[in-house]
Amino acid sequence: MTGRTDNHRMHMSVTDARALGEAAMRGAGYDREDAWILTDHVLDAALCGYEYSGLPKLLNVVDAADFKLPRKPVSVVTESGPAALLDGGNTTGMVAAYRATEATIARAQANGLAIVSLGNTWMTGRSAYYCEMIARAGLVGIHTVASPPAVAPFGGARPALGTNPIAFGFPTESDPLVIDMGTSAFMATDLQFRARLGTPIPEGVALGPDGQPTTDARTAQQGTLLPFGGPEGGYKGFGLALAMSALGALSSGVHAAGQVSGYLFIAFKPDLFLTGEEYRREVSRRIETIKATPRQDGVAEIRIPGERAYKTRARLTQEGIEIDRKIFNALRRLSEGHLDHGG
Repeated sequence: MTGRTDNHRMHMSVTDARALGEAAMRGAGYDREDAWILTDHVLDAALCGYEYSGLPKLLNVVDAADFKLPRKPVSVVTESGPAALLDGGNTTGMVAAYRATEATIARAQANGLAIVSLGNTWMTGRSAYYCEMIARAGLVGIHTVASPPAVAPFGGARPALGTNPIAFGFPTESDPLVIDMGTSAFMATDLQFRARLGTPIPEGVALGPDGQPTTDARTAQQGTLLPFGGPEGGYKGFGLALAMSALGALSSGVHAAGQVSGYLFIAFKPDLFLTGEEYRREVSRRIETIKATPRQDGVAEIRIPGERAYKTRARLTQEGIEIDRKIFNALRRLSEGHLDHGG
């Protein structure tokens, strides 16, 4: 059931949230299967505790300039054994990357390993989603992203690199170990979410168009995000972002000159080296050893990346999620076919 928590927040069951998301995407012109893929991606983000990457991201899709351009199904441009270059056909990134992940898993299962490059798409969402798919198929996965410029290089005052995340997925004896990290000091999706709602961003993560620090989300959108690491260590985030951009260049043959977006998927069978069971057991043993490390004063638990998200997902699957009323109303308008959703 959908209910009210206060004047600004809506509580929704998972069933109702999924129905709203799919209806909104159908209203925006997506077919049933693509609407399911888009909604499953953002709903999973919401269940893992990332509200800004949850249902609000569906509004980002229809607000994007690329949404208004023609799109085609994902297609294979070139292939050779375990490797393939895919043309996203300007298909929305969460759909194109889902298809690329399926192709990566199939090639890795057939060949032992796979490397798939994807171009000509946009807004792929949480990299963890794809790495979890790969790891749950019993494979080790790596996913890199080169996205449009939104982040300044270390010492710069204008955007030159994307938020450019890198993610890993490893099968274990329980839930996969998934590590997903951006190379910017703040995520672009969270920035867009806060700009939509008019809420501030933290200090030290962005500059305005005048090159001065800002905590205003809309001013930051006109300026630039900064690489992670802060004033002293920002060169680390910059270096990783540059590496992701170089990997993204592998797909440069399938999009217009000057575009820099590119996505890479790598997967391989652990049993190229030892049995899958032995590998899962070994990774699980290493995680247990890390969690058993003596803790500093005041630290209740050593948490493994992704552990909080799994616990949150289990809880919110039962309890439901909350969204801002503005987001709910905008999605409902989309479901009625109003692309001017007012969000």
